[in-house]
Amino acid sequence: MQVESCLAEMLLPLGTAPVAEAMRYATQGGKRIRAFLVMESAALHGVSDAASVWAAAAVEALHAYSLVHDDLPCMDDDDLRRGQPTVHVKWDEATAVLVGDALQALAFECLTRPELHPDPSIRLALVASLARASGAQGMVMGQALDIAAETSTESLSLDQITRLQALKTGALIGWSAEVGPVLAGDDPEPLRRYAGALGLAFQIADDILDVTGDAAKTGKRVGKDADAGKATFVSLLGLNGARDRARSLVAEAEAALTPYGGKAEALREAARFVISREM
Repeated sequence: MQVESCLAEMLLPLGTAPVAEAMRYATQGGKRIRAFLVMESAALHGVSDAASVWAAAAVEALHAYSLVHDDLPCMDDDDLRRGQPTVHVKWDEATAVLVGDALQALAFECLTRPELHPDPSIRLALVASLARASGAQGMVMGQALDIAAETSTESLSLDQITRLQALKTGALIGWSAEVGPVLAGDDPEPLRRYAGALGLAFQIADDILDVTGDAAKTGKRVGKDADAGKATFVSLLGLNGARDRARSLVAEAEAALTPYGGKAEALREAARFVISREM
């Protein structure tokens, strides 16, 4: 895949130091949903793969950093990711921290590539928006709220969980879907609505898989939310209610793509895929 080629090119100068090898390890595998959304939204707006792939590589590097840090003992304490030992298990905790730091920096370096867009102001806009989506206005704040909820004496309400997940999971998915219109100078609103529904459906599906999934198939430990006593979409809505809500959100996502007609079929299929993961 083109994303792998971009990441390999960016990592090549780093040689074979442990942190470099661990960065390569951390960016392997996965569903690449965010990269797909970047490149598909770009294609929908007439932007070439050769340009959009740099934004796709950026968000994959950023996402990989978040997983490496989330898996650490001080966070979610996971020993399995994408069917393989997590970075801190395969190397050590200090290496995992540095790998996450380096991958975050790499993400923003990818967005500076002139191949992405000839106008530096467009590249800068994507740098700024990814910073917001990944930092304390987005993913990091969502993670902070999630950690705080684990030690709270009061369970989160449905509205609170929805906000938490809109930040923790939805912010990067939203950024990914809006890359295409940003690069093309078009209206991002239809894809913003699509991504909002898609991101929430994705998280609900993850909550369902944490209850019904198999670690051998999901590539990560399951049942951890229930073990931790966390409030989830499943605990609040019930298994069938969560499934119904996820299906409703996928329908919303598909409806948001109406202005694009048949050209957006791949994005519709991506929305359906979210709830087809044995949930």
